Amino acid sequence: MTARQLTQAILAKRSFLCVGLDTDLRKTPECLRDAEDPQFSFNKAIIDATAPYTVCYKPNLAFYEENGARGWESFERTCRYIRENHPDIFIIADAKRGDIGNTSGMYARAFFEQGSVDAVTLSPYMGRDTVEPFLRYAGKWAVILALTSNPSADDFETLPLADGWMLYETVLETASGWGTVDNTMFVVGATKSEMLSSVRRIVPDHFLLVPGVGAQGGSLEEVARHGMNAGCGLLVNSSRAIIYADGTASFAATAGTKAREVQQEMDALLERFL
Repeated sequence: MTARQLTQAILAKRSFLCVGLDTDLRKTPECLRDAEDPQFSFNKAIIDATAPYTVCYKPNLAFYEENGARGWESFERTCRYIRENHPDIFIIADAKRGDIGNTSGMYARAFFEQGSVDAVTLSPYMGRDTVEPFLRYAGKWAVILALTSNPSADDFETLPLADGWMLYETVLETASGWGTVDNTMFVVGATKSEMLSSVRRIVPDHFLLVPGVGAQGGSLEEVARHGMNAGCGLLVNSSRAIIYADGTASFAATAGTKAREVQQEMDALLERFL
């Protein structure tokens, strides 16, 4: 999928919502506990309920790898289900990989040759060769961590450098030269929405994946105000606020309602800022 195709999907659905599939078996409703694959059953129900309102799903690998081989199979089944039933929806494997070149090459093969995802989140700390193998696949994306929303992000990301920039700004400028707007996007936390303007000065045309809206308290309006570009250029993730909004047998219907509410707010923001 190209940036233009992703933009077209956003404009068609009037949504830039990414639903995070952070599926914790300890939080799945009681009605699914005896299912053959409760993790996939939960995901399938969430996907069926939210697909009309989202342009992206983001399974977080930690929630699947915790369960060993069975969890990995649940992840793969989830991705296949999305691809077969909603082929227009973008899939990000939230894996946060980042290693030396030959190891990154193996990770890229695992996700892009064996798997069904469109993109993988990556840590750029070790430099270009941690990302480059993922950029060799046509139509696939590297989603590079830049300015994250976790409390200790300031330990490194906002450290001032000798040239007056902060570390995350150098990451953005350097990493934006590794690929193109059609295969590289950046993670910028919604709780840092006031810094999105500086991000946009460095990467005006790249897509940004923005976590932190919903349970983490980020403002969707502020993200749109500071981060939207001429083609929207945003994928805003919400996980817990949608998928765990209801712990009863009505969990999927409630998730669909929550996703629709976010989509309606996004529609208004697109009308206002685009």
